[in-house]
Amino acid sequence: MTDRPLTLMAVHAHPDDEATGTGGVLARYAAEGIRTVLVTCTDGGCGDGPGGVKPGDPGHDPAAVALMRRQELEASRDVLKISDLEMLDYADSGMMGWPSNDAPGSFWQTPVEEGAARLAELMRHYRPDVVVTYDENGFYGHPDHIQAHRITMAALEMTALTPKVYWTTMPRSMMQRFGEIMREFHPDMPEPDPAEAAAMAEIGLPDDEITTWVDTTAFSGQKFDALAAHASQGENIFFLKMGQERFGELMGMETFVRVQDATGAAIPENDLFAGLR
Repeated sequence: MTDRPLTLMAVHAHPDDEATGTGGVLARYAAEGIRTVLVTCTDGGCGDGPGGVKPGDPGHDPAAVALMRRQELEASRDVLKISDLEMLDYADSGMMGWPSNDAPGSFWQTPVEEGAARLAELMRHYRPDVVVTYDENGFYGHPDHIQAHRITMAALEMTALTPKVYWTTMPRSMMQRFGEIMREFHPDMPEPDPAEAAAMAEIGLPDDEITTWVDTTAFSGQKFDALAAHASQGENIFFLKMGQERFGELMGMETFVRVQDATGAAIPENDLFAGLR
């Protein structure tokens, strides 16, 4: 045993991603005295600008958006009590197929080995016991999420560390429930075309394939407030439209797939640190 605290490292693509999928675990484990390290890979410059101005529209200034989103990320960090924030500051690549995917310096254009080497340095510094990131498809196909997955897995190979490694996911039952709620809030929302519906049906995993169910109900208020801290992106954050009470009812469980483990902890499990304490 050492005096080094147990450490969780979450590797995310953009400012606000930390709150959406892992806000509950970041808040919960911080409250339990675990060191929480957030690595944010991009500057978020392809997000909405002031007044909701969209990327590519007149008046959208990626540098100004990135600065605003950095300030919002700091506010979210304070809400979630995140111990350490590391910014890789690659340029936001935008959604798949956007011209910004091909921009020099974008995260999507960055060689995996380069990003992985920088992340591996952070891993050697913090020596995380648990690492969380996205799956191979970045959960829903966003290029920066995919790249975050790639550099995380490559960085782990570059180090001699053996943390428990998790990919964020969502049970298909919950994805179906979200679809119902979205239609409730937007009754005039058109039905997706068959190709889009098929793609949506592939997001997440069957409930019985999820290895790790972490109850973060007690921290759902912090999670909601962390999302709300990203006010400039509020138009794109559907969960805020639910209101805090309903949000707490629906978002109190965060789910993961365990892909690396040296502890032998049984699955399914209800704690990312099972076998470590």
